[in-house]
Amino acid sequence: MAAALTVMLLVGWGCEQEQAGIAPPPPSPPAIAETQPAEIETVVEPKVVEAEQKPVETEKAAQPEPNVQKAPSEPNAQQTAATEPAPAESNLAELQPAPSVQASAAQLCSRCTEFLSRYVDNEGLVDYRTLLRRKLELVEVLDRFKTLDANEYNSWSREDRIAFWINGYNLEFIKILLDNYPIESTRVLRLFWPPNSIRHIKGIWDQHKFIIKDEEFTLQEIDRRFFKEGFGEPRVFFAIYYGSLSGPTLRNEAYCGENLSAQLDDRVKKFLAGSEAFRIDRENQKVYLSSILKPTWHGRDFIARYGTDLKFKQQEPEVRAVLNFLTKYIFQSQVNYLETANYTVEYMGYDWTLNDRGGQ
Repeated sequence: MAAALTVMLLVGWGCEQEQAGIAPPPPSPPAIAETQPAEIETVVEPKVVEAEQKPVETEKAAQPEPNVQKAPSEPNAQQTAATEPAPAESNLAELQPAPSVQASAAQLCSRCTEFLSRYVDNEGLVDYRTLLRRKLELVEVLDRFKTLDANEYNSWSREDRIAFWINGYNLEFIKILLDNYPIESTRVLRLFWPPNSIRHIKGIWDQHKFIIKDEEFTLQEIDRRFFKEGFGEPRVFFAIYYGSLSGPTLRNEAYCGENLSAQLDDRVKKFLAGSEAFRIDRENQKVYLSSILKPTWHGRDFIARYGTDLKFKQQEPEVRAVLNFLTKYIFQSQVNYLETANYTVEYMGYDWTLNDRGGQ
């Protein structure tokens, strides 16, 4: 018994000493610690993946039906349509003008006719005295030229655009004259022109600025860009307003694209029928032309379309082009004279008196 007790005591003492010493960490706790996170990670990971995949699977399953029924209304398409409607409509208008766009050209023409018929008589004289009290009517019409959308204008026919610039030019000219009515003259200038001459108004053509289609212009710039260089239609020079008695008469009806050619032909014939525009002096072998047909004014603008070296060979190129143009609008007897007779061409004096119906 004593021996057994002694052994037990020794064993217990050894265990206490072993526990009290520095020993390696037990293997089981780290194994458990490593295993548990791995097991948790392994268990959780599929759940996360499954949770992320479920919406994807649901979306894939739902895709065929929305794509078939609502393909045009995808979010990107809706966003593009919402943010860029104007360019889409503009491109469509450029490809095929909508009826409303064409109607806008007709409406503008109609509004101009309404104004001109009220203040211009059959002789082309303008009632500036009355118009001076109703100036806002002119301003309202010109505002339509000022704010016209460029894309809308570009969709119009060539004839509508030519008519647009003739009407705009004429009305702006009336506005400039109205702003300076009654005309004030100086004693010095009256030695050259009468008191009611528009030459007393400084810078009519190149200094008075205005807005058309949201762009700044002068009368001179419109004449150069659109009448001389742009459209290449010399009949326009018989339709634009000169503000004076020697120029072609102002119509009390606006120019419109649908019958523009007939209107221009009518203006040319009426102007050439007057003695201050074209006259043949057979006795003195002279042909008199209006000053607006001088090479330094509009004469050279006829060369591109009516230039010829087959007839009128004794004349300068600008004169040949003008004479060739005239033969389409005068009597045959006059044509025969121009084409076969010997004569010299001279230009008539120009009366710059304001074409005022009421007088100043």
